[in-house]
Amino acid sequence: MLKHGGRLLEAAEHYKIPLENWLDLSTGINPNGYPIPNIPDEIWLRLPEEQDNLISAAQDYYQSSQLLPVAGSQAAIQTLPLLRKPGITGVLAPSYAEHAYAWQKAGHTLQTIDATEINQKIQQLDNLILVNPNNPSAQTFDKDQCLYWLNELNKRNGWLIIDEAFIDCTPELSLSSLSPRKGLIILRSIGKFFGLAGIRSGFVLAEAAILDRLNEHLGPWALSNPSRFVTAHALQNTAWQQQTRQQLQQQSQRLGELLSAHSLSPTGSNPLFQWVKTQQANVIHQALAEQGIFTRLFDQPNSLRFGLAKTERDWKKLAVALANISSY
Repeated sequence: MLKHGGRLLEAAEHYKIPLENWLDLSTGINPNGYPIPNIPDEIWLRLPEEQDNLISAAQDYYQSSQLLPVAGSQAAIQTLPLLRKPGITGVLAPSYAEHAYAWQKAGHTLQTIDATEINQKIQQLDNLILVNPNNPSAQTFDKDQCLYWLNELNKRNGWLIIDEAFIDCTPELSLSSLSPRKGLIILRSIGKFFGLAGIRSGFVLAEAAILDRLNEHLGPWALSNPSRFVTAHALQNTAWQQQTRQQLQQQSQRLGELLSAHSLSPTGSNPLFQWVKTQQANVIHQALAEQGIFTRLFDQPNSLRFGLAKTERDWKKLAVALANISSY
């Protein structure tokens, strides 16, 4: 399996630093996530039921009538390639590696392309996968451009899959309100903006026929009852959402300025993370880890992704650590 950010127990053991002394910036998850509501006892005692308010809450939040709850985006990422006969699937690089891994594992031919090449290569593809905003580069794609690519793919009954895991901070970029639409599949996550990665909750927005096939593969009770309850609660709390968007923008700007002040000017910026391309990525990653700060290291290209600090104490720890390695 591919490795991801958030492997803090592994890092604590490797660097011999107690877990409680770490600052984990590796995941791009909101460190001040949605406050868990009180969960009634009966939620724990009963199997999930589709007649709860999760679907209606999600339909309102995503402004889409056709969606399917899944155990995080990962469940859909692994399963969607199984619903298509092998063909040519375009993926961007760098981007979230699980997409390419899943489609290649299912027997599809991968074509790695740069975003600037999509227009000239779209007619060669059976499927195109975008992460919008991209992870880790933070590059975004506007609606008109995406719809043009969808139209080209539709000529061959192709799919445009858009992973919108990091889009909740900038909902105006989302294509969710345009779904369902032929060939368009949108993945949404509760783990990033809401900071609820541990409940493994997400949604797929698509045509009913695609959702039915996906549901058959995933089987019953894809989400636990507590996950459904907490997800619905979070999706309906518009006041928290609006406040959090403002706070994340401010915190991300603070992070970008802090990195720039230590000669690590971000190459890409998102409200939930900053991406820094540097040939010294591995050295900086190691040096920060030795001070109890965990970042996400990439080797194609050499780069680091920094998530947000949670508390003022965490911000100070990061500032001191960056100052200690400023000679790199």
